[in-house]
Amino acid sequence: MVASPHTAPAQTDQQTRPAPAAALSLEARLAAVEAAMTVRLEEAAVAHEVRTAHIHTNTVDLGDVITVPLTPAPTAPPQLYTSPVAALLERARHRMETRGWCAGAASDEYGAVCMIGAIRAEAGGNRDLEADAVRTVLDAIRRRFGDHIDSVPAFNDAHGTGRIPLRMLDQAASLADARGL
Repeated sequence: MVASPHTAPAQTDQQTRPAPAAALSLEARLAAVEAAMTVRLEEAAVAHEVRTAHIHTNTVDLGDVITVPLTPAPTAPPQLYTSPVAALLERARHRMETRGWCAGAASDEYGAVCMIGAIRAEAGGNRDLEADAVRTVLDAIRRRFGDHIDSVPAFNDAHGTGRIPLRMLDQAASLADARGL
């Protein structure tokens, strides 16, 4: 390109650069980086909220939350019930809660018990008391889950954890107490 008399001569690279600013101190540079990161994090948080706003979450049943006691479990449960079957079911629930739950057997090599194993152990050989407790547990299970439940062992073995069987022992104890058993 030919320079015309009306155009200014080309400026050199040094003439177009601004004068260097005074060097920033370390504190000033850190403050600038922190401000920039704060802005980026706030933008990312807003973007995350926008991207996930359409996701539906299910509410959590508090009974589904697994908690670990802060203090060791007492060796004997507090006796809330005075009737024989209700007290037996309360003790059976405590046994299952403290020793652990198992399926497919009355107890396992670690001392964990199923619903029937806990009831049998707490009945102390009293077959009539044990039978009344098992009948009450089956009644409580059928009230909650329907008449298609065949037996307490089948119900116990159908679960992957002891959470529901524990809950059913608790409800059966309450039912036995209400019936005066």
